[in-house]
Order: sequence, then C-alpha cells, then structure tokens
Amino acid sequence: MPARRPASARARMVSDAPLRLDRAEQLAHLDGGDFDIIVVGGGVTGAYTAMDAALRGFRVALLEKDDFASGTSSKSSKMIHGGLRYIEQGNLALVRHSLLERQRLRKNARHLVQRLPFLFPVLSHNGVFDRRLAAGFESLLWTYDLAGGWREGILHQKLTKNEVLSHCPTFKAEHLDGGFLYYDARADDARLTLALARTAAFHGATVLNGARVAEVTRQGGKVSGVVAEVGNRQVRARAGVVVLATGVWLRDWSGAGKDVEVPNIRPAKGVHIAVPWSKIRNDCTVTIPVPGRNRRATITRWGNTAYLGTTDEDYRGDLDDVNCTREERDFLLDGARTALNIDIEPQDVLGSIAGCRPLVAPPGGKTVELKRNHEVRTDPDGLVTVVGGKLTTARHMAEQTVDAAQAVLGRKGRCRTKSAYLLGAAGYDPEAIVASGGLASHLGERYGTEARFVTDILAQDPTLGRPIVEGLPYLEAEVVYAARHELARSVDDILSRRTRARIMARDASAASAERVGELLMKELDLPRSEVADQVAHYRLQTAHERAILMGDK
Repeated sequence: MPARRPASARARMVSDAPLRLDRAEQLAHLDGGDFDIIVVGGGVTGAYTAMDAALRGFRVALLEKDDFASGTSSKSSKMIHGGLRYIEQGNLALVRHSLLERQRLRKNARHLVQRLPFLFPVLSHNGVFDRRLAAGFESLLWTYDLAGGWREGILHQKLTKNEVLSHCPTFKAEHLDGGFLYYDARADDARLTLALARTAAFHGATVLNGARVAEVTRQGGKVSGVVAEVGNRQVRARAGVVVLATGVWLRDWSGAGKDVEVPNIRPAKGVHIAVPWSKIRNDCTVTIPVPGRNRRATITRWGNTAYLGTTDEDYRGDLDDVNCTREERDFLLDGARTALNIDIEPQDVLGSIAGCRPLVAPPGGKTVELKRNHEVRTDPDGLVTVVGGKLTTARHMAEQTVDAAQAVLGRKGRCRTKSAYLLGAAGYDPEAIVASGGLASHLGERYGTEARFVTDILAQDPTLGRPIVEGLPYLEAEVVYAARHELARSVDDILSRRTRARIMARDASAASAERVGELLMKELDLPRSEVADQVAHYRLQTAHERAILMGDK
C-alpha cells in the first residue's frame, strides 16, 4: 500500500538548505572544547567512527592533519566488494561480512556506490587461470554468490567469446575461449569519506581538516584530550576517550603511553594509473593476467578514463610521499598489452595514484597473501586504536570502535549506522537520475539529492558553468560549493579529492590550478600571496609525481 505519511528516516535527512561548514566555527568549537570522544584521522574509518558516535548521542570531534581522505582513503581501488581472493585464502567469513556491508552502502550511500560488473576472461594460455580450471573457478563464483553476492539481485554469468568481446572489444580474440561475469560495486572513495564526515557534522560532530594532533594528553594516568596544530595556532580539547584511526601512519606515531605494546603495521603499497578509456573500450571492470606474476590486475572504466591497478608490495618509505614509479607503471602497461590488442605507451598515462594499505601483521611473507582483518584495541589509559580492514568494512570497524570507546566512558548506546543514510542518499533514485544523462547525471552521482544546491549556485551565476579542466565534467560551481559546504581549503583539496581531476588529467589540472585558486580566494577571502603559494605547490606536486612516474627521478 502507498505510504500515508512521509518516511521519517528519509525526511529528516533532506533539508531545504545545504549544510554549511565554516572553518572558523568548527575551530571555535574545538579550541577548549569538552568532548566525549575525539577521533584522530579523517580517512574512511575515522569518518565513519565520528558519524557512528554522533548518532549515538556522544559529543564528538573528528580531526584530520591534512584533508579528509587525503591518505589511503582516496587512493584505493575504489571497489566496494567481498573480494574473491579472500575466498581463495580461506577467509570466507570476511567475504560474507563484506558482501553484507556492500549492500548496506548500496542503500545508505546510493548516490556514491554503484553496481560494478567484473569480467574474468578464460584464455587458452597465459590467462588469469588455466581454462582447465574454469569449472573450479565457477564453483568459486557460486560460493561468492551464496556468501552474499545474491543480495545485488543478479548472479554470476558464464559468457561466450563474443559476449566477452561485447564488453571489451580490445581483448586478444585468438586466445579467448569465453569468460565469467559477476557483480560487485564501486565508489568514489574520496567523496564517500567526505560524505561520512559531513554526515557526522550534520548529526552534531565537530569536524576539521588541517588539524594535526601533536599530542594525546593524559591526566591521572588516563587519556584526557589532545593538543592539535591548526595552521600557526595550537589548540587543546578535552575528551573522555581518544580514538586513533590514522591507518598506516600508526607505523610512525601511535600516541600510546609508556610501556604499551602497539600493533605492528606493514604498509602495503598499491598503485593505479589512468589511461584514456578509448584505448580500452571496456564497459565493466576487466580482469587481466600479469605476465610472470601469480596475481591479476584490473581495468575499470570511470568516465572517459580507465584505471589500471593494482600492485601489492611492502613499503618502507615516507608515507606522505608515496608515488607510482616507472617500474610499477610498466608492470601495469605490460599486463594490458599482453591481454589486449592496444597500442599504449607511457606518454598515454593521464595520471596516477599510490597509497598504502594498513596491514596488521609481523614481518615475513608477501603482503598480497595477508588477510585484510582489522584490529580494535583499548589501552589501560583509555586510548582506543583501530587499524587494518578495508574500505568495504569501514562501517563495521567503526561500530566496534565506538563500542570500545563507550565501554571506556561507562555508557551504552545502540549503533544506528546499519540503516543510516548519508547526506544526499535519502530519496535519491540512481537509475532515474543517471538515465537522464547530462549535468543531472554528473551531479547526481556526486551529490545525490544535494545536487540542487550546486545548481542553485549555477542559477545565481551562470558563468560558473564552465569546466574546471577542459574535457572533464567538473564545473566551477562545484569549486564554490566545495569551499562553502565541504571544508575545501586549497587548490589540492579541489583538484585531488573534491574532484578527481588530478588522476584523470594530471597535467591539465596543473594548468587549471590558477583559476581554481582565484575562485577559492574569492570564496574564502584568502590573501593573494597564499593562493599563489597553493598554486605553485600544486604544480610542484604534480611535476614531482610525473617525474617519478616517467623515471626522471
């Protein structure tokens, strides 16, 4: 029967005005503030933890030293999935739970998390697996479907050779026997993390990027708060519990008290490169073999680009300067050339990303073979640490983390994130919006029901309808919206994470940095000298990234 009244859960998340996040106001709340929980680390786990805690009624602050998702959470494979290889590792429990969490995200963040078909070709030789093992692989897919893949409403399919070519016409047909198609999901990881942080703020949390926690304070042997550096200013805030959700950076700073054993963190480096989609012409994620390696790579379409990834190797370098090297680039390009009939060269690479997975494991063994489990621990002084896991399971990690934090506080609150919408998701119909195409589709997949606030800006000033970077769909109005409502502070915030221009068109984004700086200067009332420094810094960063990628450094 039709509803006789509006759904309250949906209605409360839809407002007639956008959430306006003002840095000065957030900083004023933080400085000298008294919180129940302070979360350190603005990646996906920290943002989900802040949202969970705020929904339970706690006074919460979320602090990030750089920008939301500026670490691992903007440099993932962008896949919301169970992980077939975890079944191969015998970790069926992780797969089952991941697939349940996938569907929660498909509902609660429906504007950001979309269905993604995965194609496995069956080749006569040099394939992902020997064709004689195809029947065994199908059994693996049945296990995946039964473990939770069925929740997507469509099961895996066996394809003929021509059906495979219809999804990726550049496959080398002479060795192609057929293939398998199964279904998972994907998300723009940076925007998902940002949406979580904004939703936490919507529910009352104080959220602030550019706030580096320098010290966890203690009083009477118990955690009492933090000292943070915000620009040239040092601020203090009190809290009953401090949660560290810093990911791989836990390797370099744990915030722990004396004589406390901390988890052993093994950063595992993963890289992706972007190439023109017209070179690949795939309509799904294509899995390809990598010559001489016992692993596979993937090629995923995103707009007019295709992402090739990933690697999985130990990393011991500077966590704030992780880049795709020439050797890693060639490794991925060689894999693509082996499987596909394409002419692709290093100069075709449009951009790259490199990040580190926060694995909890002792030294020894290959990182690709390690389980992606997570760990939540509570120190005797009340410091709670969460580390490990993966993008798909961040909600569950956050739930367990807040459970641990409230135990320290001696309070109880029920987790509400299993069915809690993110801003922009409530009432959004992805099929209807995307089917319309054009600007509505582009904005809908980024902002959901909040897209109207971007078009409000356009209506007020139609000149902001120009693209930020020629050839990419992002508009100048989105820069203005990011400055007003998404705590964007810099040119890099805009081009690397509020949009994904940096990976889609690195060099072109550097050319557009000055115009982005002008828009930010007007919106944020920044000194011209500061904007000039931001533009120069962004161009220096992109040049550094390109030099390493091309082997010039």
